[in-house]
Amino acid sequence: MKRVLLIEDDLHIKELLEIHLKDLGCELTMAMDGKVGYTQALRESYDLIILDIMLPNKDGLEICRDLRAQKIHTPILMLTARSEEIDKIMGLETGADDYLTKPFSVREFIARVKAIFRRVEMSKEDPEEEAVLKVGSLIIDHAKRKVLDGTDRIELTPKEFDLLYLLASNPGKSYSRDRLLTLIWGYEFEGYEHTVNSHINRLRAKVEKDLANPLYILTTWGVGYRFNDELEFNTVS
Repeated sequence: MKRVLLIEDDLHIKELLEIHLKDLGCELTMAMDGKVGYTQALRESYDLIILDIMLPNKDGLEICRDLRAQKIHTPILMLTARSEEIDKIMGLETGADDYLTKPFSVREFIARVKAIFRRVEMSKEDPEEEAVLKVGSLIIDHAKRKVLDGTDRIELTPKEFDLLYLLASNPGKSYSRDRLLTLIWGYEFEGYEHTVNSHINRLRAKVEKDLANPLYILTTWGVGYRFNDELEFNTVS
């Protein structure tokens, strides 16, 4: 049974989602106040957090940002009535895994929830995902979602880690921004390619010693990004 935390102050939407989440066999905890929901997310462990942006006392973007800062890596599906591009970008860049704009269909909502659960289960079950990659001074441990530079731990957001692991697992392969959006976020976010750019920039700032001459994450001009395949790679199961 999946444990889901729903933080939503619209009573009608809350009741509607409650019905369908329970139909999926989820154990549901609900909060209608941002601060209450944030405290609950810190107190208990969940498989998914469904988070409205417009909330009393603490908004969803702040909750998402603070949870990631507290190393809470639970998948987050954000909901909002606002449809402006900047809101979607901010939601994704604060660490959300997916984004739905109200009004949305129940079918789409269920599909997004199932897709998040499926991605989590696939990452747990795929034996290849348990490998520890060693490249240069970096050690990338997928099972523990941990990155070391020598003996120093590098703190990454979930999406930063996913980007690094994908690129490092496929050295030399160039990925377009559109492709990275699809692979890492799981859906097409047309027009949000610069979200990838900002994530790559933050990732480089954490793993590269010289931003002017990156060693690991390289730019393929006119295409996107790739991981340097001229480095020595080692895989430890």
